[in-house]
Amino acid sequence: MTLAFTFPGQGSQFVGMGKELAEAFASARSVFQEVDDALSQNLSKLMWDGPIEDLTLTANTQPALMACGIAAMRALKDEFGVDVTDAKFAAGHSLGEYTALCAAGSLSLAETAKLLRIRGNSMQDAVPVGAGAMAALLGASVEDAEAAAKAGQAKGICQIANDNAVGQIVLSGEKDAVQAACDAATEMGVKKAMMLNVSAPFHCDMMAPAAEAMRDALADASFKAPIIPVINNVQAVPVSDPDQLRDDLVAQVTGRVRWRESVEWMHANGIETLAEPGCGKVLTVMLRRIVKGMNGKALNTPEGLEAFAAELKG
Repeated sequence: MTLAFTFPGQGSQFVGMGKELAEAFASARSVFQEVDDALSQNLSKLMWDGPIEDLTLTANTQPALMACGIAAMRALKDEFGVDVTDAKFAAGHSLGEYTALCAAGSLSLAETAKLLRIRGNSMQDAVPVGAGAMAALLGASVEDAEAAAKAGQAKGICQIANDNAVGQIVLSGEKDAVQAACDAATEMGVKKAMMLNVSAPFHCDMMAPAAEAMRDALADASFKAPIIPVINNVQAVPVSDPDQLRDDLVAQVTGRVRWRESVEWMHANGIETLAEPGCGKVLTVMLRRIVKGMNGKALNTPEGLEAFAAELKG
């Protein structure tokens, strides 16, 4: 099995996330405790008991999803002998890139949690509530989405935020501009254009204040070269140089998440299976719309981790 580990972004969270892993594996419990300690917050209680309104605040969601991913990776290693080096690459969608870097030894767990808390707070604070918006274009090509975004720009900032999969592209920007882009997409014959229920317009130029906050935070972070290559969002190729990693994580705040291209790059470079440790199966489902014939494995239960390890070890 030629493998890459992939880690999800916002949208995979739910009340109860990670609880099964913590109950089954001491190594997973230790991850959640370390994140709680790093943040001086009982984040794990919020993850397991809710309320969902607090869990979905981006400053909580981001470190919570990272904690789930690393807990699954720690359990795979300590309980089943599967290490990150059993994969050729790691990658993550948006905040998941931080999880990938942590899994690959580029950032410590505590530092990753603190960076994601800063990232979540700064992204939420960058734009007044209601000023920005995001919209999904279903059945649109990249060219369609770029044309729709250009039409929206007559009313303000409007950009492609996520190129998630074939026919699944997300726009972000000022509310009126994004609505205008949706109208233009509908007129162009795009299958569906719908506004999303999000707390801020992520991955567009409206996030510039958050990018500056992350530039300062990342400058102080202790980066190492990852022990396996990590495909980053803004270039859709592996990056290992710590200074370049910092720069690209800053650019990621306002830049396009090139997930479709990242998966296509991994496929072109020999990857047969994408494993998604931690929480949910968003990336596994998305994979079906990117490359035919690649396998996706969502590793979010103790039984799933055990079965995956057994298959990998043959």
